[in-house]
Amino acid sequence: MSLLTVGLSHRTAPVALLERVAVTGDALVKLLHDIRSDEHVAEVMIVSTCNRVEVYAEVDRFHGGVTAVTEMLSAHSDVPQDQLTRHLYVHYEDRVVEHLFTVVCGLDSMAVGEGQILGQVRQSLRLAQEQGTAGSTLNELAQQALRVGKRAHTETGIDRVGASLVGLGLTLAERVLGPIQGKRALVVGAGSMSALSAVTLGRAGVTDIVVANRTFERAARLAQSVGGRAVELADVERELASADVVISCTGAGTVVIGTEMVARAARGKPLFLLDLALPHDVDPGVRMLPGVTLVDLESMQEAGFGGDGHDGGASDEVAAVRSIVSAEVCEYLRAERAAKVTPTVIALRAKAADVVETEIGRLVTRVPEIDGRLRGEISQTIRRVVDKLLHEPTVRVKRLAASPAGDHYAEALRELFDLNPKVPEAVTRAEVAEVETDATGRSGEEDA
Repeated sequence: MSLLTVGLSHRTAPVALLERVAVTGDALVKLLHDIRSDEHVAEVMIVSTCNRVEVYAEVDRFHGGVTAVTEMLSAHSDVPQDQLTRHLYVHYEDRVVEHLFTVVCGLDSMAVGEGQILGQVRQSLRLAQEQGTAGSTLNELAQQALRVGKRAHTETGIDRVGASLVGLGLTLAERVLGPIQGKRALVVGAGSMSALSAVTLGRAGVTDIVVANRTFERAARLAQSVGGRAVELADVERELASADVVISCTGAGTVVIGTEMVARAARGKPLFLLDLALPHDVDPGVRMLPGVTLVDLESMQEAGFGGDGHDGGASDEVAAVRSIVSAEVCEYLRAERAAKVTPTVIALRAKAADVVETEIGRLVTRVPEIDGRLRGEISQTIRRVVDKLLHEPTVRVKRLAASPAGDHYAEALRELFDLNPKVPEAVTRAEVAEVETDATGRSGEEDA
């Protein structure tokens, strides 16, 4: 089995295409199961955000896996394969690890260094776990990626390199409205991006924040956390009439703020709308209204916010994170290669133990007059000799297996000693050894 990533992002595809491919809710669950049901796919996790859709999978064959994922993405988005494949990127094995670590650290985001991607990947993993489509391989990969992302944000100043999409949007708002302090804001939605929007508005000096959401209780909790007030989603048009800034990210999948609604509410007054939803929350037609400015993911991309998003003064922080990613990728791959040789080592020791027991039994049969004490001494001596003979080769093969060509050493060991690490006894012992390693080593459940 091998790791595979197939995806598209703001770097490879226009927002209009991303909008068609993006999946949420029940559609995301169905896509997970449809991909997992393919004969070439053993595990799958999907990261679907406002600027990327990526499928992470464990597959038995490269071409079979790529074909399965591509066909499913095409079928679920209703985008023809020939149109979709032009914008897809594919990573395999080691490159999957490097890519996911880079993504989680915010180095591949529209706004470099943004931290929302950590939560988005965590949610993607949880969904795959709940649906039973993520097994030990993707669990370990994603958990380690989350740790790397936390380390990058803790040990470097990458958070300060590029503002979040909300921060970028407010920068554009100030170009239209002037200083944001003292303005009145309406936040539509109460999810993680909306919460970030409300907090960012508060930090920017906006003291009058209104939160509207389909579930009023969630709107009330968010509004209370920022000292604002909550309203029903049906009250959005009324609140638009007195708002200066509107940020919408509901995940509704349909237009929430229509052109006629804005026309009736704004009546020509300056109004800035930031649409962070995919698909759009705000009808693009509002751009035609006098005094109304709409910024969405597509216009931000066209404005150049899809690049690195940092200047020369931030290059040290980006370089520091890249260094962390490089070191963590090397360590992860080293540990994975070393772990793969464990069943072979256990099979070797199991075979040696069987030989020892067989020979001791034969000795007892041939020389039955040996008393119990002498038999014990002989058995212990034979076992010590075998252990000493196997110690150095097994230590060395574990060390050598961690190198890029480490599989060859394990293969040589299997060939020389005619080992089958997949026999039930060896597999059972390997699983026990893995659990013991996890109890003291790098594996384990992410503390979310």
